[in-house]
Amino acid sequence: MGRNMERTQALRHWIGQQFPGRDFSLAPASADASFRRYFRVSFEDGAPSRIVMDAPPAHEDCRPYLHVARLFAAAGAHVPEVFATDLEQGFLLLSDLGDTTYLSALNAGNAPALYADALDALIRIQQASRPGVLPEYDCALLARELDLFPEWYVGRHLGHTLSEAEDAALRQCFERILAVNLAEPRVFVHRDYHSRNLMVTRPNPGVLDFQDAVYGPVTYDLVSLFKDAYVEWDEGLTLDWLIRYWEKARRAGLPVHPDFAAFHRDYEWMGVQRHVKVLGIFARLWHRDGKDGYLADMPRVARYLRRACERYRDLAPLARLLDDLEGRCAHVGYTF
Repeated sequence: MGRNMERTQALRHWIGQQFPGRDFSLAPASADASFRRYFRVSFEDGAPSRIVMDAPPAHEDCRPYLHVARLFAAAGAHVPEVFATDLEQGFLLLSDLGDTTYLSALNAGNAPALYADALDALIRIQQASRPGVLPEYDCALLARELDLFPEWYVGRHLGHTLSEAEDAALRQCFERILAVNLAEPRVFVHRDYHSRNLMVTRPNPGVLDFQDAVYGPVTYDLVSLFKDAYVEWDEGLTLDWLIRYWEKARRAGLPVHPDFAAFHRDYEWMGVQRHVKVLGIFARLWHRDGKDGYLADMPRVARYLRRACERYRDLAPLARLLDDLEGRCAHVGYTF
């Protein structure tokens, strides 16, 4: 019997203990880039469905999820309610926020309203921010994320070994990126606040996948939302949404830069850090974990990265490296 089958049987037994004597069915609820699995529990008596998280303790820790869920709920965000926990086995029983993600629902007509709701929820989370509650999104963590790019994207995915000069230029750019990122004011950061983790619900949105939340740069979640790896909007439109956030954030007393041009520059450079990291993560998911579902999204992420690098002189070395790598993309099926 495979390990997943064993865990599924253990999960069914645990659910049965939570609902003795009630018949239920179990079906996959969503995919995840981690070892976590999610199932929807449906009841034959018509009672409201539930979501159960299977987080193998050897690979995942449920405690950060529970901690952040409490923080975000207290801030007024709509996160799943936790009904039961078994930390030893790695099982959580949660309320069901439905199966309509922003990604599946977004269109030109409803996007302004859905993004306005997402910004309102984000501002509530950011207003609750305080130091010492979540892990710091510090230099070491930001730098480790950047290092995924040369190892997994350049080396493993494109099959290119950086020359000493290329590596030195890349490291110099990384130092510049980190300096800008670390100079930003800090708030609670969801870290993956995008269309796959936001659900169309009442109240809207439902917020998922927040267990990796940190205390870090104020623009980070805005990059996740508006430079989304899974859906792309016209830059003029996202700039308008970003201005609306900035205006609301200032009224809410959040520590955003009083000059929008400076705030936008921070946002752009935060995007460079995130997209360098995401290219590395997507490559690792394929080459290490055999998950190819993210390969189709790489060109979108690379476009975001290229556009930002071309706008700033201090990022010119990274733009040149991307130029050099462009020809190497043909064998993996896309161009920048």
